[in-house]
Amino acid sequence: MSSVNILRVGDSAWAAVTQSSAFVFGLEAAGEDSRVVQWYWGPRLPDEALAEVVRQAPRRIHSGFHDPRDVDELLPVEGGARWGVPSLQVTYEGGVRSVELTFAEAVVADSEIELVLRDPLGLRVGLHVRVASEVVERWVSLTNEGEHAVRLGRVDSGSWVIPERAGYRYTGVAGAWAQETQLHRAELAVGETTFTSRTGTTSHRANPWIMIDAGDATEELGEVWSVALAWSGSWRLTAQRRPEGDVAVTAGFGHDGPTWHLAPGESLLTPPVLGLRTCGGYGAASRAWHDYARHHVLPTPFEERPVLYNSWEATWFDVHEEGQIELARRAADLGVELFVVDDGWFGGRVDDRRGLGDWWPNPDRFPRGLSKLFDTVRELGMRAGLWVEPEMVNPDSDLYREHPDWVLHYPGRRRDTLRHQLVLNYGRADVREWAIGWLSGLVSEYGLDYFKWDMNRSFTQAGWPDAGERADLLWIEHTRGVYAVLDTLRERHPGLRIESCSGGGGRVDFGILRRTDEVWTSDNTDARDRQAIQEGYSYLYPACAMSAWVTDSPNPHTRREVPLAYRFHVAMAGALGIGGDLTRWSAEELEQARSLVAAYKAVRPVIQHGRLHRLAGDPGITASAVQYSHEDRVVVLAYNPFALAKRPPRRVRLAGLDPSALYESAEGERWHGQTLMSHGLELPTWFITGPDYRSEMVVLRRVSG
Repeated sequence: MSSVNILRVGDSAWAAVTQSSAFVFGLEAAGEDSRVVQWYWGPRLPDEALAEVVRQAPRRIHSGFHDPRDVDELLPVEGGARWGVPSLQVTYEGGVRSVELTFAEAVVADSEIELVLRDPLGLRVGLHVRVASEVVERWVSLTNEGEHAVRLGRVDSGSWVIPERAGYRYTGVAGAWAQETQLHRAELAVGETTFTSRTGTTSHRANPWIMIDAGDATEELGEVWSVALAWSGSWRLTAQRRPEGDVAVTAGFGHDGPTWHLAPGESLLTPPVLGLRTCGGYGAASRAWHDYARHHVLPTPFEERPVLYNSWEATWFDVHEEGQIELARRAADLGVELFVVDDGWFGGRVDDRRGLGDWWPNPDRFPRGLSKLFDTVRELGMRAGLWVEPEMVNPDSDLYREHPDWVLHYPGRRRDTLRHQLVLNYGRADVREWAIGWLSGLVSEYGLDYFKWDMNRSFTQAGWPDAGERADLLWIEHTRGVYAVLDTLRERHPGLRIESCSGGGGRVDFGILRRTDEVWTSDNTDARDRQAIQEGYSYLYPACAMSAWVTDSPNPHTRREVPLAYRFHVAMAGALGIGGDLTRWSAEELEQARSLVAAYKAVRPVIQHGRLHRLAGDPGITASAVQYSHEDRVVVLAYNPFALAKRPPRRVRLAGLDPSALYESAEGERWHGQTLMSHGLELPTWFITGPDYRSEMVVLRRVSG
């Protein structure tokens, strides 16, 4: 077999092959209507057998009411005899809304191919396919080669056919602010199931991915097909299941309403839509996505994320030099490696009503600027970080008074504020230049190592008066503008690390992760709630990019009281941070925290870079556990939020071990890997009677095999 690559398997067919899967596609001509269709998406076949799936394609029954080929197309269009969900809608001069594409050529280069199609009215469409590890990446390029402007409606990055099965079940996440990435799993209904964001960001309510199986997959068994969109603005993903049995998933940027003007000579490039087929259940799918993120997405995947302290929940807006220095001293004593000053350090920002946009230190709170604070932070052995919200402005700010035209707005209409904020238009070059200027200036002046980049407001009244008939491009160009600023910052300051935040987990996706090092998963720092949030997050995104904090008890959001060890063990499942008011922690709590930080650092490479197995339980509801394996070490984090009224199992069975190897605990006890996977490991947290909220971390080392 060939390695990961694009292979030609016939006169007009190709295969995107990975180590374990194949995605076969090509040209199916039907008179004047030539269509690029998907022939196969399943286990890897011998190279010489790939052509067989094209030659033995199932015969279709066509009627005047059903044409299955528009489901099989890589980019179903609105035009011709098609009635399925269109991935591409175009309106030409004179109101013509029928796309008619003819295959022109295929351009192949190593692990990438572009299939070029043309419409006689002047539209060039490129269907791009590329292989990256086990993931097939696809996107679309459009160029107006005609004499007249066209208007684009839906422009998805591609459609994926899910192979025929006896049934179909979907898995995804949905939620709300402080309840992000809640796992949902149900039968895929006949009809059209759409997940979307209309907020201008990825959103808290949904995340742009779906997994589909035949209804028989488990955590460790069964075939799973995944589709994910790498985009951080508004998006839409539609899974259609026809009564005849056909199933396809199409995804792309944008949402119902906005349309995009494409003048003669102009081009538009869509974000990647990613396809992954795995066997081995949801766990194997997650691990393959994590591998993809590490090797093809994250800019610094193999760095160890530092233990950070963030001052927000300790001080809220009461931020001043002396208080921050005191918190820094206490944080350093716990073993913290990065100190981040949150909101309230700049302009007239004493509450959320003013100052946003005026990015210089508040002279009353920091009379010596930030130099004294960050010099002290570095003297204490920590790196320095700062919270910023570059996409927002308060009307009560010098920036807004000087540039009221920079915000999203329509002439003559209200400018409604949310959180007393308006959104700056990053589609504008002058806004991007302004942002790069002060952000880069802060890094240079204060030697910053870290930005927490926040975005706390969805788009409303999303107008761009200066853009005329191109105004709806705002929904694309704002996100691309944010990407451009982040890319420029990283280019100018290679040592700078960036955390993406959007009111918590409102901007988590493979697009933003290409430019940031981790994401703030949720504003909800309650340990029990975080367990479910972190479980849903883990289906696609790796632990090294998941920022998780230990905060105070009772929690400031939920008022729930949870022991310190449980809070730590939940936060240890990702990139550990601390956000409590350390001036109020007792001596016993500080000593326990110091010990837990040290314990985390000892296993940090395993958790952040290891292979994840979700072992058992309903996180935050019943006894549960997660496992990380890396090189010769295994870490298990086990939780039991309630006393043993529900009688959970006494043992947790581990996964992914070498069955013939011996594994040793810190106490010197040894087990064969097969024993740990078949019989299990007895956990005191799970079976010894005790109070609510018990947890533990078990560390094993492979000592033979």
